[in-house]
Amino acid sequence: MKSTSNLLEKVLTDLKKVGGVEAAAVASRDGLLLHSIMPMEQYAETFAAMSATMLGAAETAVTELDKGIPERVIVESEHGKLITIGAGPKGLLVVLTTQNAGLGLILLEVEKASKLIKDIL
Repeated sequence: MKSTSNLLEKVLTDLKKVGGVEAAAVASRDGLLLHSIMPMEQYAETFAAMSATMLGAAETAVTELDKGIPERVIVESEHGKLITIGAGPKGLLVVLTTQNAGLGLILLEVEKASKLIKDIL
């Protein structure tokens, strides 16, 4: 039987094969890094914590406005995009893309991966 870490590794490895995906991480809802595939691993824990904070703030803001719960948060910058999506009640998935990455396929794959992560956690 595969360990949780091995299962998360497989999901993130498959996700990183999608064109335009540079890095991916799984974190707990409170921002603890569970697993990551990042070129700069030393930033993975901060990356996870800040992404959890960002999604939590978006959930609070949108819920207060009575607009439901946000599916994901996308931050676009000059050098790429950061996508944070919930992965069940325990986790979240964070993906960093290249600057010119098309979001269509990436968002489909991120959605699939978040469902797999939900089942793993």
